[in-house]
Amino acid sequence: MMELYCAGCGVAIQTEDKTSVGYAPPQSLEKETVICQRCYRIRHYNEASTVTLGDDDFVRILNGIGDTKALVVQVVDIFDFNGSWLRGLPRFVGGNPILLVGNKVDLLPKNVNRNRLINWMRKSAADLGLKPLDVVLVSARKGEGVERLVQAMNEYRKGRNIYVVGVTNVGKSSLINRLLKQFGESEMDITTSQFPGTTLDVIEIPLDDKSSLYDTPGIVNRDQLVHKVAPQELKIIMPDKPIKPKVYQLNAEQTMFIGGLARIDFVKGERQPFVFYLSNHLNIHRTKLANADELYAKHKGEMLAPPGPDAAEAIVWEKFTFKVPSGKYDIVISGLGWIAMHGKGANVEVHVPKGVAAGLRPSLI
Repeated sequence: MMELYCAGCGVAIQTEDKTSVGYAPPQSLEKETVICQRCYRIRHYNEASTVTLGDDDFVRILNGIGDTKALVVQVVDIFDFNGSWLRGLPRFVGGNPILLVGNKVDLLPKNVNRNRLINWMRKSAADLGLKPLDVVLVSARKGEGVERLVQAMNEYRKGRNIYVVGVTNVGKSSLINRLLKQFGESEMDITTSQFPGTTLDVIEIPLDDKSSLYDTPGIVNRDQLVHKVAPQELKIIMPDKPIKPKVYQLNAEQTMFIGGLARIDFVKGERQPFVFYLSNHLNIHRTKLANADELYAKHKGEMLAPPGPDAAEAIVWEKFTFKVPSGKYDIVISGLGWIAMHGKGANVEVHVPKGVAAGLRPSLI
């Protein structure tokens, strides 16, 4: 029998082991479009089993791109630019040109200047070792910018294949579903969800007789907070509507808790605004630095949530210390958001679950 592949995630279909990747009931093979049981449950019940691909699998896929002539489309999540950056991509894809796409632009406040954002992305990419052909802003969810992206892809691919790459949860598959409608392939529908790692293998979508569009599995960036929380908490920490910045005028020796997921200590500096760009579902609590340990011990998992009580007990904290210069800078917590600081400098300590990255960058907004 000819080998079948899931139209939703790209994995090879098998009918023998219900607990293994790619399982589909035998009767489903008679359908025109076959999807695996995992994709079926994601689409109809919004639940996913835990499936992980090893780093070797991702390296194999990326190295395969370097062995062919193609246009590489790197998708990043604008809300989590640093956390969704694919490190070392030029090294893997050889001399193939790279088009940089910033997805989820609809989550940013409406007053953000798009040209300034494109310039910021271009400069940030250069600082990270990438000089893209072009930068395009899109919203896969809203369809914004997709027509411009199609024009750019057609302009730069020059008849070659297109590979869409990115870390998990940047919205690659949602974007490709939008692109399929533009290219006239609306009968296909790649599985999408808020769960990291929905696509499990390369999915090929023919563009013409000589070239194809390839959706690749999301590469896991373990620095992101989304890999440290329970699936039901993803809806709380991942924004689904435009972010409403929350502004706090802080004095030195004050602490801000972002739920029970992060703690921001303003250790030293003049009174100044801290502007929080986070999911609108997250609660922020202010206290004195001297009272922070006691407040957390008393309210973790309840008032200071997510995470819930059991997960809160298991957290091991890691501290990052920043000397924020005078000017416009962001303190970024990978997968959670950022705090904009436009003051005269400050000493700030950030506490996050061990393994989650935090950093300082020039201000995005």
